Amino acid sequence: MACAGCGTGVEGKPSGCKSNGGCSSGGCNRLNVFDWLSNIPLGDSLAPFDIIEVSFNNGSRKDFFRNVTKQMLDKGEMVTVEGVSGFDVGTVSLTGELVKLQMKKRRAEDTPELKKVLRRSSNDDLQRMADNKAREKEALIRSRALARNLGLEMKLAEVEIQADGRKATFFYTADDRVDFRELIKVYASEFRAKVEMRQIGARQEAGKVGGIGSCGRELCCSTWLSDFKSVNTTAARYQNLSINQAKLSGQCGRLKCCLNYELDTYLDALKGFPEDADTIETSGGVATLQKRDIFKCLMWYSYEGSNKQYPMTISRVKEIRQLNKQGIKPEELKAVEVVTTKPKETDLGFADVVGQISLKSLEKTVQKRKQKDKDRHKQHHKEKDKEQKQATAPKTEQQKPEQKTGKRPDSRQQEQRKPKQENRQPQQQGQGHQQPKQGRDQQPKQEQGAKQGQGQGQQQPKQDRRPPKHKPKPNNPNNNKQ
Repeated sequence: MACAGCGTGVEGKPSGCKSNGGCSSGGCNRLNVFDWLSNIPLGDSLAPFDIIEVSFNNGSRKDFFRNVTKQMLDKGEMVTVEGVSGFDVGTVSLTGELVKLQMKKRRAEDTPELKKVLRRSSNDDLQRMADNKAREKEALIRSRALARNLGLEMKLAEVEIQADGRKATFFYTADDRVDFRELIKVYASEFRAKVEMRQIGARQEAGKVGGIGSCGRELCCSTWLSDFKSVNTTAARYQNLSINQAKLSGQCGRLKCCLNYELDTYLDALKGFPEDADTIETSGGVATLQKRDIFKCLMWYSYEGSNKQYPMTISRVKEIRQLNKQGIKPEELKAVEVVTTKPKETDLGFADVVGQISLKSLEKTVQKRKQKDKDRHKQHHKEKDKEQKQATAPKTEQQKPEQKTGKRPDSRQQEQRKPKQENRQPQQQGQGHQQPKQGRDQQPKQEQGAKQGQGQGQQQPKQDRRPPKHKPKPNNPNNNKQ
């Protein structure tokens, strides 16, 4: 939670900050300074230092103000201070005797013209500041568009609007000098405020934007680092780092500031190494220095035309160097055996814990997943069965009338011959008893065949569909005798 939304509580401490006004977490304010003199009591004759340090825009900018209200202000409180033709609202970042050291560090002088603290911020001041701060993002986008229309080669990093809205500060980066006289007029008419252009470097821009470094922590320039020192590639060479621009450069595009952190330690360690020992002479030839192992205090040499390297101690190298100055060449280098021993891994033993640990929540999810797979499988089979039934349905309907009539679809010639056989039946009654039955059984078949033939365009002879008046008597052998 930002300090702008904390407000003041009991005894002047921020009500929303859980660190009792100390902002020790670092999330509320950038570039924090730990006041290690806050708990040291002052004498009765000494009055507290009347200048305080106030930070604006979550620590992006800091300035010193004189506390003329004679009120005891704690770190983290919101105060209203003098601004450009108005007032501004900031957060108290440092009080007490430590402010003197900060002023000396930043070369700020204690003069009567120093701006003053007006009062503790009221709710109206905080509300007015919040309204103007909400305009900053839109103003940044609009200002970039206006600068692009004028064809200026500059990059706007941040826009800071004063709490009362009467002044706007534009922070930009540029490689060359920029003539922004026309741009100021456009900004003043667009934002209706006094315009101030302030050029910053690439490292300061990265500090304002913020981010996470390759080490996994928040950028140093956005948390605590305020003074930027020049970084050279020689710092990487002293630390035996490979000159890889992609790995050595930070988010600002410059060399990482952390290259200077351990440089002094490496320089102290390198004092023990001989400086004039780049080459040494032995009876086997001239050995050239390849690298220095600062942590193990070893120097690695190799002969010309050979890739094998010989590690040697610093004392042995100094000894050979003294012999070479006397014109003596030793027979061997007396290389040191470097043994890389890995730490022994403790055998924790094997324990079969199958069945002892039961994760019910995981088991339930697995069972639910299996049940869903089964349901999907069943639904898939049902859909397949339905499709097969629909595909076979018209075939069965065509086969049903064929089963009743007992006809074959390819027996058209037989159907045409059946009426002729009916006409001959009365003449052949004396041949046997099975012919009348055969005529009766074939009569409905012949009629159906005739109907089908007429539908297909075949001409069939007209048949007498009326049943005979007298049924033919069966042949009796006694009648023949008579």
